[in-house]
Amino acid sequence: MNLKIQEQIIESLFNEEGNVNSTEEILSWLNNLNKSTLVNISETNINEDSFWFYDDRNGEILNRKRSFFSITGMRLFTDDKFILEQPIIVQNEIGYLGIIAKEIDGVINFLMQAKIEPGNVNCVQLSPTIQATKSNFTRAHGGRIPHYFEWFDNAGKTSTVIYDQIQSEQGSRFSGKRNRNIIILTDKEIPLHPNYKWMTLGQIKTLLTKNNLVNMDTRTVLSALPVIIGKNAGRGGMAKKNSPLYKSMYESDFSDFIKANTLLNNYKMYHEVHKTFIPLNQLVDWEIDNYGIISKKQADFCVRYYNIEIHGREVQNWTQPLFKAKSKALFVLFTAVDNGIRKFLITLHPEIGCFDKVEFGPSLQIADEDNAEQSQLYKIFKAREKSHNGILKDVILSEEGGRFYHEQNRNVIIDIDINETDVPENALWVDYASLNLMIMGNNNLNIQLRNLISLLDFKELIC
Repeated sequence: MNLKIQEQIIESLFNEEGNVNSTEEILSWLNNLNKSTLVNISETNINEDSFWFYDDRNGEILNRKRSFFSITGMRLFTDDKFILEQPIIVQNEIGYLGIIAKEIDGVINFLMQAKIEPGNVNCVQLSPTIQATKSNFTRAHGGRIPHYFEWFDNAGKTSTVIYDQIQSEQGSRFSGKRNRNIIILTDKEIPLHPNYKWMTLGQIKTLLTKNNLVNMDTRTVLSALPVIIGKNAGRGGMAKKNSPLYKSMYESDFSDFIKANTLLNNYKMYHEVHKTFIPLNQLVDWEIDNYGIISKKQADFCVRYYNIEIHGREVQNWTQPLFKAKSKALFVLFTAVDNGIRKFLITLHPEIGCFDKVEFGPSLQIADEDNAEQSQLYKIFKAREKSHNGILKDVILSEEGGRFYHEQNRNVIIDIDINETDVPENALWVDYASLNLMIMGNNNLNIQLRNLISLLDFKELIC
C-alpha cells in the first residue's frame, strides 16, 4: 500500500467537518429520507405467498427459483459432544460490500449510500457504495445491475485497491456465509446517483456514534482500513508519537500477532468440529408452522415470515422469511494500556455456522444478556456500566436488515486496567497492528469484533 494513501486516510479520519457535504447536511439528508420513505412490514402466513414456500419433504424453506437463500436445519458436534441444533441460512454465494474512495480538493472522501432494507429498525441507514449479493449483480431476480458495480468488477484496472478480502458474516445465523469486503481509490470522474453522498472518514466515524445510523456492512468494510504503516500520519505529520495508540499501531513487534495465530490454530487443530445439515422437521427442539420457526426451549431468535412494502424500490411488494432476535445482544471490547502500548482483549468464539471452526470475537459476545454467564469479564462490564467509569463507546447498532428483522446490538468499548482481570485461556491481549494485520487475512476476526474495531476513536493520535 502506498504510504501517501495511508497518510491521506488518516487525514480523512481527522476531518470530521467534511469538505464536500457537512455532517449536518448528511444527518438532515438521512433524517428526511427516513421520514419520507414509506415502509410497511408485518408478519404473515407463508401460504399467502406464491414465491417462498416450505418444502416439508426436504424440511427446507426456499423460493420457487431456488435463488437468494434458503433455510434448513443444522446440528453441531464438538469433540464428539452434541452442542446445539438450530435453523440456519444457507447462502453460498459471495457478494460485494464495496466502497469507492476519491481525493476531492485534497481530502479523501468515501461514496456512501442511503439504503433501505426490510428488516432495518429505522428504514434507511448509511451503507457502502455497493451492497449486493451475487444474485443481484448477475440479475438472477431480473432486476437492474447495482449502481457502480462496474467499478468493482474492474477493480485494479481503473482504480487502486486499498483493501480486498473475503470476510465472514454472522456465524450464529449463516452457514459459512462470506462477502467480499473491498475499498478502491480512483481519480476518475464518478457519476453521482440519487441517494449517494461523499463524506470523509471522520464524518462516518461521527455518524457511528448515532444509534442505528451506519449499517453493519459499512462497519465491517471500514474496520479493515490499513492504517498501520503511515507513521507520520496526522495533521502536518504531527501525530502524538508517545501515545499508547500510536505505539500500538506503529511500533508493534507483531509478537501479539504470532501468539494470536497460535491460539487460533491450536483450536482448529485439536478440536474436532462436525456440522451436519438436517431437515427442519427433524429439529427436536424447534417447531415449524405457517408463520415460521420457533424454539420449544431457550433460544435467542426465531424465524418469521413478513409481508414487505417499500416504496421507491424496483420491487415494492414481496414476502420473505427474516430471523427475529429475542432481545439486543451485547458486544464488549476491553482495552488497556500495557507498558505504554494500547492493547485489546479478544476471545476465541466458535459458532455453528463458522466457515473454519472458530474466529476471534470481542472480549464479551452475549446473544441474550438475561442468560449471560456470570464470568469475571461480565462482572467487570456490569461494574463499569453502573459507574460509567472508562466507557469509551456505547452505541446501539443494527444487524443486516436483508435477513434480520429489527435486530440491534449494544456495542461497548471500555478502558480498564491491564491487571484488572485474569486472561481466560481462550483470550489474549493484542495491539492494534496485530488486529489490523489479522483483518488483512480472512476468517480471523468475526463480524462482531470487526464492527467494534470500526468504532475505535483515533483522536488519541492527535497532539
